[in-house]
Amino acid sequence: MNILLVEDETRVADFIRRGLAAEGWSVDHAANGEDGLELATQNAYDVVLLDLMLPGIQGQDVCRKLRARKSKTPIIMLTALDGPEEKVEGLKIGADDYLPKPFDFDELVARVEALHRRATGYAADVSDMIISSGGITFDRSSLEVSVGDMVIELSKKERDLLQLFLTSNGRVLSRERILNAVWGLNADPLTNVVDVYVGRLRRKMGKEGARIVTLRNVGYRMT
Repeated sequence: MNILLVEDETRVADFIRRGLAAEGWSVDHAANGEDGLELATQNAYDVVLLDLMLPGIQGQDVCRKLRARKSKTPIIMLTALDGPEEKVEGLKIGADDYLPKPFDFDELVARVEALHRRATGYAADVSDMIISSGGITFDRSSLEVSVGDMVIELSKKERDLLQLFLTSNGRVLSRERILNAVWGLNADPLTNVVDVYVGRLRRKMGKEGARIVTLRNVGYRMT
């Protein structure tokens, strides 16, 4: 995934860039509105992360200009201004999402992935609808999950959880990241629902379930 980050605070920008690079994504950075607008106009990005309080052209104006130029790239606004008026204005001028600072990095990743899925899901190639790993096959068009030659019955949340593991390419997933991606950003962070569903998924997958490894005090990873 190719991401444009428009952020003037060096510390914040470095934090976001390192984190997104660890996810395997390519990140271009602009430290002001003019450079951000130029990069967004000249290049194709999957998502734009746009700070509002920028030197030069403000983030709101960058967003307006991009939409005026018919850009359909998903935009997430990042800002310390988290009042309802600011959120409503941001969405009205063309932003797709709004994340107030300070934010949890796993939440940022979950929102980027959700916007990317929304933007590309309807244009997915047929070959991309089949996910295979080891003895597991997940047909996203029919929602059929097979382990070896056996089709197993999974609930929607179990399928969503499995898909997250299968598409994470062996990366470590924190409980917070899983919770945000599968249950939504308003889920209770103190709930143990992630552990419960991981246990269910392991049992239903039999021997393949042992590939979901618990990393104590960190989260889970599918090997």
